[in-house]
Order: sequence, then structure tokens, then C-alpha cells
Amino acid sequence: MCEYCGCQEVTAIGDLTREHDEVVALMSDVRTAQAAGDVDGMAVLARRISEILSPHTAVEEEGLFPLLAPDFPDQVDALRTEHRHVEAVLGAAATATPADPDWPAAFMDVLSELRAHILKEQDGVFPAALTTLDGADWDAVDAVRARVGSGLHHDATA
Repeated sequence: MCEYCGCQEVTAIGDLTREHDEVVALMSDVRTAQAAGDVDGMAVLARRISEILSPHTAVEEEGLFPLLAPDFPDQVDALRTEHRHVEAVLGAAATATPADPDWPAAFMDVLSELRAHILKEQDGVFPAALTTLDGADWDAVDAVRARVGSGLHHDATA
């Protein structure tokens, strides 16, 4: 992941990056479950990824993207479209293992797309935000985070 521009020094970007890192780690677990033919395990992991991405996406779409859209409208629209696609595939496993025999393949495909999406954000959106946004903008992004929370599980002893 990007570490060259210093954008992760900004709290909001650091939090979003940690969520990306956790999702990428879970992708490895999904590949293991898929290789074992464990569709139930894949569905459980889809729900965990959704738990992380729900507040993450809210921070981006309600905080970061509106601030970047005037300068980068096409890129922001494309990212929002990608979010909807990921949510649709993950949402199929929201309450149970999907009965659709094509879901595991669709899930693996969307994870590949999600990995590319994460790289677009890490290498494009976050550095652009660092150079475009000011203190009041970051306060607005932080206010969204305060409202929606984090999907990461925190160790109470840490």
C-alpha cells in the first residue's frame, strides 16, 4: 500500500487504510475457504468484510467523496459505482449462505475488483485528498467517522 506521500499521517486516511488492510487480509482467508469448498465459511467472511466496509464506505461517500467530487467528478462516480457492485455481491450473504451456486465465483470476482478499487483509493484518492482538502474539510470527514464508527474489532486490552 501507498506510504510515500504521507497521507496516512492524516487520521481519516490512516483509519481508512487500516480498514483496507484488514479487508485485504480477509481476502486471503476467503481464498483458503474457497479452495476448501467451504461456501459457508466464505459467506461468514463476506459478512465480516461487509462489517468493515459499511462504515468505511460511509466515511468515503458522505465525507471524503463530496469534497473531492468538484475536482474529480468522473473518478468519484466510478468509485461509487464500484461500491454498489461490491455491496450487492456481499449483500447476497448478509443473513445466510447464498443458495445461488454462482455466488462463490461472483464473490471471488468482486474481491478481485475490490482489490483494484482499494489500490485506486490508496494510490489516487488519498494522495489527492491530502493535497486538495484543508483542515475544515478533514473535520467534516472526521465528523462522519464519529457518527458511523469503525468496522474493525478493537482489542479492549490494547
